Amino acid sequence: MNISADNQQQIENFINETITSAQSVSGGCIADAKIITTKSGIRFFLKTKSGHNGMFLNEAHGLHELALAQCIKVPKVVLADKNFLLLEFIEQGSKPENFFWEFGASFARMHRFSSEYYGFYEDNFIGSTPQYNVAEGIERTNWAIFYTNKRLLPQINLAKQNGLLSKGLNNKLQQLLDKIPEILADSIEEPSLLHGDLWGGNFLCDSKGKAVLIDPAVYYGHREADLAMTKMFGGFSPEFYKSYQQHFPLAPQWEYRENLYLLYHQLNHLNLFGSSYLEGAFRLIDSYL
Repeated sequence: MNISADNQQQIENFINETITSAQSVSGGCIADAKIITTKSGIRFFLKTKSGHNGMFLNEAHGLHELALAQCIKVPKVVLADKNFLLLEFIEQGSKPENFFWEFGASFARMHRFSSEYYGFYEDNFIGSTPQYNVAEGIERTNWAIFYTNKRLLPQINLAKQNGLLSKGLNNKLQQLLDKIPEILADSIEEPSLLHGDLWGGNFLCDSKGKAVLIDPAVYYGHREADLAMTKMFGGFSPEFYKSYQQHFPLAPQWEYRENLYLLYHQLNHLNLFGSSYLEGAFRLIDSYL
């Protein structure tokens, strides 16, 4: 069944069921994904990856945080371990006509779930890249400083380590970092609960036609950052954004700030997948210089 004996025994002991089959499914490039079925016919979704301590525990904590908002469904965590994550199996269905309108409204409501401070009680991962959430000092209350220190600078430093940061790109990034307080000056809001990595592959439509959020990189931050990520690869209809704006309007000039939030993900993809993302990084930076 291509499940390690240790993992299988741990899961079977916890759910008090015998696993009879494990079907591999596409689960992205970070972890192996399977639908497992028990002797009694119950299905679960299993993600496995050895040697990546903490990733699945972090994901479980993120799903729990999203569930607390009670706005959008997330898979229930059955069992989390450093080597695997066992989740409720979500039966997928067809998107009804009003799917994206309802999704946008629910996403807006989720963003009203707030915290006193930016960040999160633990670091987690954006893809397989560490994402630093534990804020210190002024980072906890100043979004521009949090975003600079906890989002852009770690990606910039990683790109340097990976040999992906040319002198030209580094110079432009330093110019941009100096402008961040000015760029974000007119968008101060209290921290919102963010999915953190919402693109078209990180939501499902369940059998009831409702949106389900998966694979989060949760923290509390500026909601414009969450919305920007939805536009990196597409997959969201105009109705999603219309509904969001109706239920929780964005501050003026949000379009101007969007590229700054996209840059974090562009740099992350540069670090994960290589130089094909360099051109996009230059384009985003140049929109401010």
